[in-house]
Amino acid sequence: MNYNKAIIVGNITQDPEVRTTPSGDKVANFSVATNRTWTDKNTGEKQERAQFHNVVLWRRLAEIAEQYLNKGSLVLIEGRIETRSWEGEDGKKNYRTEIIGENIQMGPRSAGFNSNKSNASDNDSDKKDSVEEEDLPTIDADTPTNDDDDEVDVKDIPF
Repeated sequence: MNYNKAIIVGNITQDPEVRTTPSGDKVANFSVATNRTWTDKNTGEKQERAQFHNVVLWRRLAEIAEQYLNKGSLVLIEGRIETRSWEGEDGKKNYRTEIIGENIQMGPRSAGFNSNKSNASDNDSDKKDSVEEEDLPTIDADTPTNDDDDEVDVKDIPF
């Protein structure tokens, strides 16, 4: 039995680039940064290294990415790893390893998401606690959709 599954949790490094294929399917491309932290055995100092992952989302997930994800967003991506190759203009063969997203889970909305920013008060810590306790929605690529709608409807998003 073979198994190809990748799960990453990290921050989006740039706004998703969304295009439409000639057949009308949307595809979103973006990068997610994950960090690994460890303590150096020799010096005792904390070390950190960032890893960047190329992510591709298709169809409904691409529409959701276009509407709701932006640089800095925390996101969980679950999918499969694929490496594609192509020949460049210089005749050199190029390779790119990507995670083809099958499920996404968006992190909590940032405090700046609320349009009523001018009412900052002592209740801000209460708001933060309620966001952290909130169940984060999972969006599955296999969720049935209404193909008649060209836009993502907010009521379709489970939060």
